[in-house]
Amino acid sequence: MTQLKSVSLIGAPTDIGAGARGASMGPEAMRVAQIREALSARGCDVVDRGNLSGPANPWQPPVDGYRHLEEVTAWNRSVHEAVYGELKGGRLPILLGGDHCLGLGSISAVARHCREAGKKLRILWLDAHADFNTSELTPSGNIHGMPVACLCGFGPQQLIEIGGQVPAINPKWIRQIGIRSVDEGEKRFVHEQDLEVFDMRYIDEMGMRHAMELALATLDANTHLHVSFDVDFLDPDIAPGVGTTIPGGPTYREAQLCMEMIADTGRLGSLDVMELNPALDVRNKTALLAVDLIESLFGKSTLMRK
Repeated sequence: MTQLKSVSLIGAPTDIGAGARGASMGPEAMRVAQIREALSARGCDVVDRGNLSGPANPWQPPVDGYRHLEEVTAWNRSVHEAVYGELKGGRLPILLGGDHCLGLGSISAVARHCREAGKKLRILWLDAHADFNTSELTPSGNIHGMPVACLCGFGPQQLIEIGGQVPAINPKWIRQIGIRSVDEGEKRFVHEQDLEVFDMRYIDEMGMRHAMELALATLDANTHLHVSFDVDFLDPDIAPGVGTTIPGGPTYREAQLCMEMIADTGRLGSLDVMELNPALDVRNKTALLAVDLIESLFGKSTLMRK
């Protein structure tokens, strides 16, 4: 992996798609945890683009199965343009969320860039949740539970067409890791679409190393690797600062191994860091852990042997 990476930080301070308030403060918590300084120390050329702006959270009930659809659309369009602009300029965008509905804008931009550049795309979705709900399946109407379905073409027209092509991605390009909370109808839909899921039972039985070897298999020099890292991927004992804590997630060591194996590929091209909720955190512990893990994505290694 080349030492110098040109990295752009993009804040998206909104909890528009979430069921709990507070993820809008995530970008600032990551800055307080010194993400810019940490990546600069790893030899990256880091520019902080500041925060995108968008509509405020009206905190309304769902309409036709979707909460805040217009506002979610506006935020995702802003995210799409910002991420696409950085990729076009040859930089590696890190989207600081915000809730995970924004993965739609981010990944649709990455997919658009890959189409234009003639690159293959592989997406690692690190999350406790599959985020594959639709308006028919969702128990809550919260759009942060729908971005993967929308990217695969299942969702309202205004969301699925943001990247300029429907569907924005093929389900075969995505690998979900750490999943342990999926609604019943959503589970059936994931199986129907044949998503590749390495859930926590799989990781318990086979180990994180084996899961990551399979998730990263067949990457080549022409593959753009996008990591969408929902902080609730981690076990809440080590990462309490999220709106939807689900017990039984990866430990610190498992998460480190996951990030180091991604770094070893040298293919990381874009990153989302989502659902960090400082209102529910303890002394910014979760943000500090997220920065630590992101450093590992950029080459900080616990490895001693040559």
